[in-house]
Amino acid sequence: MTDDSSRAFVPGHVTGFFSVHEADDPEQAGSRGAGLTLSDGVTVEVEPAVETAMQLNDEPAAIEAVTRVLGDLGVEARVTATTDLPVGAGFGVSGGTALGTALAANRAFDCGRSENELVAIAHAAEVEAGTGLGDVVAQARGGVPIRLDPGAPEYNRLDGVPARTRVEYLTLGERSTSAVLSRNTDRLSEVGVDKLVRLVEEPTLATLMETSREFAREADLLTSEVEEVLEDVRDEDGEAAMAMLGETVFALGNGLTRAGYDAAKCHVHPSGAVLRPEL
Repeated sequence: MTDDSSRAFVPGHVTGFFSVHEADDPEQAGSRGAGLTLSDGVTVEVEPAVETAMQLNDEPAAIEAVTRVLGDLGVEARVTATTDLPVGAGFGVSGGTALGTALAANRAFDCGRSENELVAIAHAAEVEAGTGLGDVVAQARGGVPIRLDPGAPEYNRLDGVPARTRVEYLTLGERSTSAVLSRNTDRLSEVGVDKLVRLVEEPTLATLMETSREFAREADLLTSEVEEVLEDVRDEDGEAAMAMLGETVFALGNGLTRAGYDAAKCHVHPSGAVLRPEL
């Protein structure tokens, strides 16, 4: 880390269910829903550069949401992101990188933006890039966030399930977020709103997992491979669900391990995105 660079950490995020809410203003567009933030996340380092460049896990990358964040802040930077999370599998890596870039660039370039302004910039960048609708605001909050309204902080309300737990996850492949969101999402959103009402009435981890499983099935997003894993976890009296949007299963406690899977292990992250101390 150089003297003029800055770093931020953003927790990963898996969504259990959601509904799509469109708007002309990308800060007002987004999704409602709920999920878990993870102690496995994205670390982003930003340093001034003559021309913007990006790396993700030591490989050149082109993340549109990051480019949009830097453009909104009016800066050119080298952005270096590292993560242990699978990319393109429903963990909010794109949103996390965008939010981490906003936080770190604001400090590195002394942009003078507030936290809510930076979250709004990253959220709008994700929406415009078509790579996410609700990860950024959830990752800014941490815990087990419930997104009661769509959009950036100025427009949304957030609540949460007051619980912490160990989490395991298993990725079976990638799924394009933009491909799913580009199709008709009316039925998906109808189901998502119904599950949100259920969770608000009973804000527990058990309800989150149950409504998430129901959502995947009723919104016709469940694949046979994921369903098989969910059944194996259920046979071991475990709680698991499908991450939106990805070919990924997440489970509470050690449900995947008990079912015989070699799963990654982490826990619910107790807080949202943070700047790393300057060295």
